[in-house]
Amino acid sequence: MTQNSRTITLGDAPLSRADVVAVARDDASILISPDALARVAESRAVIETLADDTRPHYGVSTGFGALAKVQIPVEKRQQLQRSLIRSHAAGTGAEVEREVVRALMLLRLQTLTTGRTGVRPVVVETYAAILNAGITPVVHEYGSLGCSGDLSPLAHCALTLMGEGNVRVGTAADEDPHAPTIPAAEALAAAGIEPLVLAEKEGLALINGTDGMLGMLCLALHDLDGLFAVADIAAAASIEALTGTDAVFQPELHALRPHPGQAASAANMAAVLADSRLVQRPKEGEFSRVQDAYSLRCAPQVHGAARDTAGHADRIAAVELASAVDNPVVLPDGRVESNGNFHGAPVAYVLDFLAIAVADLASISERRTDRFLDVARNHGLPPFLAADAGLDSGLMIAQYTAAGIVSELKRLAAPASVDSIPSSAMQEDHVSMGWAAARKLRRSIDGLARVLSIELLTSTRALDFRAAEGAGTPAPATAAIHALFRTEIPAPDTDTFLSPTIDAAHGFVSSGAVLDAAESALGRNFG
Repeated sequence: MTQNSRTITLGDAPLSRADVVAVARDDASILISPDALARVAESRAVIETLADDTRPHYGVSTGFGALAKVQIPVEKRQQLQRSLIRSHAAGTGAEVEREVVRALMLLRLQTLTTGRTGVRPVVVETYAAILNAGITPVVHEYGSLGCSGDLSPLAHCALTLMGEGNVRVGTAADEDPHAPTIPAAEALAAAGIEPLVLAEKEGLALINGTDGMLGMLCLALHDLDGLFAVADIAAAASIEALTGTDAVFQPELHALRPHPGQAASAANMAAVLADSRLVQRPKEGEFSRVQDAYSLRCAPQVHGAARDTAGHADRIAAVELASAVDNPVVLPDGRVESNGNFHGAPVAYVLDFLAIAVADLASISERRTDRFLDVARNHGLPPFLAADAGLDSGLMIAQYTAAGIVSELKRLAAPASVDSIPSSAMQEDHVSMGWAAARKLRRSIDGLARVLSIELLTSTRALDFRAAEGAGTPAPATAAIHALFRTEIPAPDTDTFLSPTIDAAHGFVSSGAVLDAAESALGRNFG
């Protein structure tokens, strides 16, 4: 396997969001620090002492969940761990994305390296070897209630350590969702990795964590960093092509309501529009537009609120990345204690909060797109930006597409974390649904990118008409984005097949090309 040249060392410090992305998406390799392996061995010695104890210890000599009162004889404890993994690998539905599975595995491995879980060093080393070999277990969409953590997804990964279940092998560049899977035993043998026979406590340690929902949170925050900047650029481009005013982006106005996200978004929009000859600016003795509609004028307030929501989620993610989530845990003083740290509520809440913010960002973007198409509100542009209105429909149905996505995002904004369905014979009587919150957020972020793409497609088309009427030159950043779009999307002189055009615009957004074009034109990074 061809790996990223970057190596992430586990066990010396908490992982960062960037570390998670590097392993999940870019196949960065993993190294376990010697100090971490020493800690793991030390805590394993504690578990092995308990294994010989006549008193029951949860996960070591007892059953699990509602079956914790069942004492397991010594000769059956390997079977106990094996049965735990097999029974909990109960996922169904669509296959989960490779990057999500790799993020999940990395985060479980990070917890194992803390020395708080009681596994043997060979478990840590085998887990790392599987990730480094590009072996990705098949994990399914449904199965996790987010408490006790992401049990089912993690159990599918633990199956692979045992040489059971199915996997995919290869790098992100090799990923083919239509390729057949192969047996885990075959993949391990090809990579020279010996399957594990799990010992006391190890099955539980491999599945008792919030790693799936946290991994998806880290990936979502990374994607939103770029989309927030694109949203600011798209809003500014719409204001310009609608010949609006940039007066509302003055920093002194935003200092009156000093939310940091709002200030950042306003600064971005002001920077994009600074050298535009299309926006309305007050001139002595002339009447200029006093106010724009809310979708233009209030963009920093809405975009900024989304940024600040992500800032809160980022703080939660940082705490989780520095956590050791398992039950029971081996404390530094050698005590083995049960706890409830596997509950996903802290992560689930922010995943749901982000879905609300994403839906609102898409909603305000779609409203700006709609303004371009209505002659009563687009300040001199043709109906639906059609080359020959009546004969042509222009971008009429592109707005329908954006509206349909926004409607879906509003449904996805309904929180998963307010639901709870008791399980395990009422032992696990309150669950987080954090995995479900993370899954719907991924869909929401994809929808946001597509809605912003349609807005940019619309504003670049509007610039063609402004140029034809000699209205003035656009700002350098919007001109650069217009030129980027024209590399694949010609200005139509009649209606063309619109779906590939929308896909091309989405490609410019999702690849980072829009952000790169704007930043290059302005010589600044968008915060």
